[in-house]
Amino acid sequence: MISVKNLYKSFGGRHAVNDVSFDANTGDVLGFLGPNGAGKTTTMRMITGYLTPTAGSVSVNGFDVQERPVEARRCIGFLPENAPSYGDMTVTAFMKFIAEMRGFSGGERMRRVDAVLDKCLLRHVQHQSIETLSKGYRQRVCLAQAIIHDPPILILDEPTDGLDPNQKHVVRQMIADMAKDKVVIFSTHILEEVGAICNRVIIISDGRLVADSTPAELKKQGSLETVFRRLTTTADVVAA
Repeated sequence: MISVKNLYKSFGGRHAVNDVSFDANTGDVLGFLGPNGAGKTTTMRMITGYLTPTAGSVSVNGFDVQERPVEARRCIGFLPENAPSYGDMTVTAFMKFIAEMRGFSGGERMRRVDAVLDKCLLRHVQHQSIETLSKGYRQRVCLAQAIIHDPPILILDEPTDGLDPNQKHVVRQMIADMAKDKVVIFSTHILEEVGAICNRVIIISDGRLVADSTPAELKKQGSLETVFRRLTTTADVVAA
């Protein structure tokens, strides 16, 4: 479970995140939507503990992210936007390295590596260096590192960005398959993904939460694109 309470983050005099609160529970696939600069990535980084809130709190599986950061992070698999990896490593070598960093060794380390190679459909490229892979396969490698410790919570920032339609389908299916016993939060600009795999939608605009509903409820107000534009188009955008 994730519990976000009255979360603020200021940079200089600007509130990048402004009093955001929501909960997410096991089985939730929560699409986190908003225009560029709305505060999505900043919120996700505070949930994972990579940024310290200006005010408010985040609890992950009962652990306060600021007071018990190590315990909280053990519960999280994080796929940041443009996730880094070591291009000169093979896929298997990178997975072994990540498993070791997560505290696994010996037979358990190899069991974890084998499991994510199969789950993320990486077996036939496991001996290739990461720099030789297509963007779709590199994205799967980064997703594999996020789930190697089988975390109860997945935070995915733009997991299908830049992928072709076939690659997007594969990643979406992997997310849907993993969501049965996890909390999944992922940000996206692609509204069709919301209808495809989400059972819940949060829309954030100018740092504020402007919607927290299901795709079906939002569609009662019009198409998702229409609702999104209505909730996120500010006066300055209209004037421009």
